[in-house]
Amino acid sequence: MFFKVNDANIYAYTGGKPFDAARPTVVLIHGVLNDHSVWALQSRYLAHHGWNVLAIDLPGHCRSGGEAPASVEAAADFIAALLDAAGVQRAALVGHSWGSLIALEAAARLQERISHLALVGTAYPMKVSPALIEAALNTPEKALRMVNVFSRNTLAPPSGAGFWVYGAGLALGRRVLRSNPQVNVFHRGFVACDSYANGEQAMARTTCPVLFALGAADQMTPPKAAQGLIATARSTGQRVQVVSLPSGHNQMSEAPDETLMALRDFLATA
Repeated sequence: MFFKVNDANIYAYTGGKPFDAARPTVVLIHGVLNDHSVWALQSRYLAHHGWNVLAIDLPGHCRSGGEAPASVEAAADFIAALLDAAGVQRAALVGHSWGSLIALEAAARLQERISHLALVGTAYPMKVSPALIEAALNTPEKALRMVNVFSRNTLAPPSGAGFWVYGAGLALGRRVLRSNPQVNVFHRGFVACDSYANGEQAMARTTCPVLFALGAADQMTPPKAAQGLIATARSTGQRVQVVSLPSGHNQMSEAPDETLMALRDFLATA
């Protein structure tokens, strides 16, 4: 379905269930060069088990119009505007990679409006190599292949019935990149990740339980790169849960069941 947010049509996949702002709501936020489809299994399960699901395409990505966010802060402002447009007073935020930084910053700004914060494949700082940023700008196909090599722990996960995650990742990245002829969302997203400097301050301001769902073999955002955020989260006195997933950086497709169960169990807690 579509919402009008900041004068742009924004797409949100609801998991096959009608949107009902009165139900508990979870917003799923994708990473760089992804869209709502990366949450396919998780969004459908949650929608059919009591949750109002909004798996979004960020502005300027695929089905969503508007200006693609150039910073984590701008994307966090968009999340606040989305909740207002949808009439949602309180929501859980789940973000992957760049989306985890967006969810974190939004949770810090929205405070009590956020019931749960789940960070999948997160790191802070989320630095991107200069070579990869340059390739994303000038040779995006080369950069796309680099990302899909380093972010994958397997070509076909055992639970995926032969699903070729590497090829699927290439196809998705190409589709997302082509969806916005005006802006290179690949390069813009990487710069936003690399430039974000408010992670620990944002975590210190969160007021909700936090889940860290980290890929044990993740080379893009290795678990050790999340330890500073984890320590800061624990210092706030909020409930903190850390789950190690048998995956690389694409937790939702490489370990779909384990990722879903981690989210399901976390969101079920008050």
